[in-house]
Amino acid sequence: MAEKLVSSWYNLHSSVPSSYVQPPERRPDNAVFASGKLVPVIDLGGHHRPDIIRNILKSSQDYGFFQVINHGLSKDVLDATLNIFKDFHAMPEDVKIKESSKDPNGRCKLYTSSGRATKDVVKYWKDSLTHPCQPMGEFMKYWPDKPHGYREVVGKYTEEVRKVGVKILELFSEGLGLNREYLCGGLSEEPVVLSHYYPPCPQPSLTLGTSIHKDPNLITILLQQLGITALEVFKDGEWISVDPIPNAFVVNIGIVLQIISNGRLILQLNTGLSQIQEVGDTALPTSLTQQKNPL
Repeated sequence: MAEKLVSSWYNLHSSVPSSYVQPPERRPDNAVFASGKLVPVIDLGGHHRPDIIRNILKSSQDYGFFQVINHGLSKDVLDATLNIFKDFHAMPEDVKIKESSKDPNGRCKLYTSSGRATKDVVKYWKDSLTHPCQPMGEFMKYWPDKPHGYREVVGKYTEEVRKVGVKILELFSEGLGLNREYLCGGLSEEPVVLSHYYPPCPQPSLTLGTSIHKDPNLITILLQQLGITALEVFKDGEWISVDPIPNAFVVNIGIVLQIISNGRLILQLNTGLSQIQEVGDTALPTSLTQQKNPL
């Protein structure tokens, strides 16, 4: 890696290095935050399918985001997955790099900031691990072996999240008047899991955990750490905080799905805030996409 991971040096600084300081107009303390607005919550365990489809479409038209509950994954699976990724990011830097550098094609990798080939003008307060998670396990041999149990825990999690993703894509397909399986074939054949770690930050008002962006994929299914609100969605000139809900996933549509819907479903800008000095944050987006690299 050309740059050192934020997690390897953040605790040595009492202030944010200048390379991580956002310009004034992009800093969190200068943003306009919405009061009382919430991203919709949809119960996937409901028994009236037309209502679920209608709620998903309306949420995607209005916000481009929604949260889902009663999706079928147990609390034990979610907790084990968050813990294994926390353990990964807590390992020494040289071990993490070794464990994430086995793929000769570089699809399993560890990076800091945005991970782009071009140098960031301003860096982001984040380390990320990413790798493909195809249902047949073709890439598992390139996944980290450490910490102990990583492949088993993450393999179980991605298998179950894939099922949730297929269910949501079927609902989207029906709602858009398409064949039920339309979005579940080649359009979603390149699933990728990412683990974003936002280390504790001494001055979170000056920096961001991730860029202000729109996702370039089909959909993203995000597991957030409880007790920490970092995800923000931009709507009507204001930023809406997406508070974590126990055992819920955040779902947001990507550019590919917006195109397929002929603009009926709307993307919204989103970003991740850095965290207060005493607390770090782990977020797990699983990207369903037809692209070779969703970053």
